[in-house]
Amino acid sequence: MRIEIYDVTLRDGAQMEGLSLSLADKLEIARLLDDLGVDYIEGGWPGANPKDTEFFQRARQELTLQNAQLCAFGSTRRAGMAVEQDSQLQALLDAETPVVTIVGKSWDLHVTEVLETTFEENLAMIRDSVAYLKAQGRRVFYDAEHFFDGFRVNPAYALETVATAARAGAERIILCDTNGGSLPEWIAEVVTAVRERLPGVQLGIHTHNDGELAVANSLAAVRAGAVQVQGCINGYGERVGNANLCSVIPNLALKLGYEVLRPGALARLTEVSRLVSEIVNLAPNTHQPFVGASAFAHKGGLHVSAFMKVAESYQHIDPALVGNRPRVVVSELSGRGNILYKLQERGFDVEANPAEARRILERVKHLEYQGFEFESAEASFDLLVRRSRADYRPPFELVDWLVIVERRRRPPAESADDGLLAEATVKVRVNGELVHTAAEGNGPVHALDRALRKALSAAYPHLERIHLVDYKVRILDGGSGTAAAVRVLIESTDGKQTWRTVGSSTNIIEASWLALADSLEYGLALATAEER
Repeated sequence: MRIEIYDVTLRDGAQMEGLSLSLADKLEIARLLDDLGVDYIEGGWPGANPKDTEFFQRARQELTLQNAQLCAFGSTRRAGMAVEQDSQLQALLDAETPVVTIVGKSWDLHVTEVLETTFEENLAMIRDSVAYLKAQGRRVFYDAEHFFDGFRVNPAYALETVATAARAGAERIILCDTNGGSLPEWIAEVVTAVRERLPGVQLGIHTHNDGELAVANSLAAVRAGAVQVQGCINGYGERVGNANLCSVIPNLALKLGYEVLRPGALARLTEVSRLVSEIVNLAPNTHQPFVGASAFAHKGGLHVSAFMKVAESYQHIDPALVGNRPRVVVSELSGRGNILYKLQERGFDVEANPAEARRILERVKHLEYQGFEFESAEASFDLLVRRSRADYRPPFELVDWLVIVERRRRPPAESADDGLLAEATVKVRVNGELVHTAAEGNGPVHALDRALRKALSAAYPHLERIHLVDYKVRILDGGSGTAAAVRVLIESTDGKQTWRTVGSSTNIIEASWLALADSLEYGLALATAEER
């Protein structure tokens, strides 16, 4: 049996605080969703704002959908107004989509207090709007807003609203948990009651995640007979979000055995999740089930030991089914198995030197006791492993460094403001030669970075491709005040790859230096490997 996937990322998802979609963003996401094989893509509310109106115009010209049908979204006619006079319904028709989804009121509270109309007029608004759009040649889906809350207080009226939509010609009746507060048992009970009242009518489910149950509620609705699930990629949406399709889809396919998406597309789910994150300019949720970078990450030594023997012992599915992969992270919780796995990942022959893993493990635990953290700084761990090998030759060796930060009073003729000067001096050994350089910067870390690059640039001209992306400082023991140990995490890129390095010390400059030096050393190692 196939369960329809109706994506609302371009409308409901765009209502998430901090998320903004350009017209180009919406078109690109629509292409991704179509390629994934969702059944319906809700493009927006034409007439509500210029961007959504233009989206449907551009979609007709630029989108050639192979798998999905585009839907325009709107509401029932206004109270006391003929459908032909309602500009919002005309905008839905002007969008020229094969499917139109309209939302109407199911909760008597909203009828009397929000719409400020009568129960009878609300039913007429639903009936007239569905019938009118149907008569204009559109497939019509009806979203029964706040249905589960309405059913709780006035089940007879809530049922009559959806029965009215069905009689008027709606192909799907979508029951909406708009406030997101229902439990799975209530969802299943209500869906069952609607099926009994409307035999033969195809139902859908639209849930919000306010109780962190949107996925569970969607699955409960399907088990009770719903044939369509609405939701957003990555669970975006108003307040705390909509049902997360990146969890709903694999649960339907892999746990419940339903047909979803186009054949073979499930393996693209992780890629699509991360691409959409990039398009909307939000950092991916690394702990998101199924598609997050940590979804199949193993840290505890006992877990990793079992995972290496039997992967499914600590994984509920094969990560490859959704396009993800397992990861083993290294920390003070690691056992020997973690180190063995990471060494094997890097192509090291651990059987030739079994004591190597034990030495590295003890080194990791010692450093993490001092404040280092390698699970989010795998480049520093990689260097730690490389340095344990007798044949490793680092691209440079630190001799010493000095940083001076001075506050200077500028001459009155130049400026009335004081100025800060940071100057760093470094001595490093490069290819057996001692190089001594100095540089200024707008701060001590910047000065160190410039001085080190200056010392290395003649031997490694490709260093100019390596750039710092992010710099984070964390206080490790706040009770020690300004004497506290700190951890510095640096993220760098060469334009092709991105890596993170770590340093820790009670001296923030030393912690920064350790992370910075690792960052450049790892980048140079990558460049050397490419040249080979």
